[in-house]
Amino acid sequence: MDAISRIAKGNRLLQTLSCDDLDLLEASFERVDLPVRHELEKPDRPNDEVFFIEEGIASVVAKQRNGNASEIGIIGCEGMTGLAILLGTDRSPHQIYIQVKGHGLKIPTSGFRKALNASPSLHATLLKFAQAFMIQTAHTAIANGRAKLHERLARWILMAHDRVPGDTLHLTHEFLSLMLAVRRAGVTEAIHAFQKQKLIDAHRSEITVLNRKGIEKIAGVFYGVPEAEYRRLFC
Repeated sequence: MDAISRIAKGNRLLQTLSCDDLDLLEASFERVDLPVRHELEKPDRPNDEVFFIEEGIASVVAKQRNGNASEIGIIGCEGMTGLAILLGTDRSPHQIYIQVKGHGLKIPTSGFRKALNASPSLHATLLKFAQAFMIQTAHTAIANGRAKLHERLARWILMAHDRVPGDTLHLTHEFLSLMLAVRRAGVTEAIHAFQKQKLIDAHRSEITVLNRKGIEKIAGVFYGVPEAEYRRLFC
């Protein structure tokens, strides 16, 4: 049985592995629920576990010394946490926590390192995800610096839509304002504008995508490069 058959509706990154490499990880995997706000990585603390998300979305958040925080990237069923471990260290200054609930597979850092040491091909494949995530964070910086709020919101909705089953995203305006580092009132106004254009349907704690092509048009050049890079690396 190939890797895709064994985890047919799970983590896309794991589906790219050979059966031998998947075996190395599966020996230490534990399936876990991932509720909203569950912390996957603490800033400046050694990582004890690595997570491969099967469903749900995690935010990677950078915090300044004054306490201000901004989302710099998201991880869903296309990827993994623990990039610091993958790159040869044991921690990051960033925080990672769940913003859209789901479930996944976790592996102790010791088991993850053991698998990497046993297989150069496993290490090489997972390093490709590190590159894809690096491109995503770079384009988040571009969007935060150059895009207008409605363009940034469109980009974020598309990125979230890429990572969830179906068309409904379960999150609040408050969460979106934190993720986009803007006032909640600004997010609410942009969401109402999208509703008027029949791009989305929004209720308390959820947004349903109605017209993805229309949202892509608004996001424009701020969406697409990281997604193309992921496809180049893994498809």
